[in-house]
Amino acid sequence: MTTYVIALRPFLAAVWLALWLPALAAGPDALRPDIVIANPGHCIAPAAEMRRNHPDMLKHQRDVTVHTGTRGARVSLNACIDCHANRSNHSVLGTDRSFCQGCHQFAAVRLDCFECHQASTTSAAPLALAPARP
Repeated sequence: MTTYVIALRPFLAAVWLALWLPALAAGPDALRPDIVIANPGHCIAPAAEMRRNHPDMLKHQRDVTVHTGTRGARVSLNACIDCHANRSNHSVLGTDRSFCQGCHQFAAVRLDCFECHQASTTSAAPLALAPARP
């Protein structure tokens, strides 16, 4: 049994290198989603901080809004959508390169913000509402 494991090590190492070496050689940007950023460079925090902390920032602002009624804060879902919505469909959803949908699909993270919130900019045409269920 151990003879087979020892014999497989070079093969497994070669497979691992073949799969990962191109991505590792290309640098850290190769392991990022291919998304369209409508307004690059104008975010409220550096990209690395936003990647890690945007859910907590949005949840904190949600709590402040619900408990004190404060609206129009620097961190808000509407501000994110207004800035990052795709220029062609005015939404952060809809394609694999859309800002929110693309990143969340790449990271295999469930995107549930838009189960309640509108995913398009306030300047876009209003979405048609689905008929109420009986």
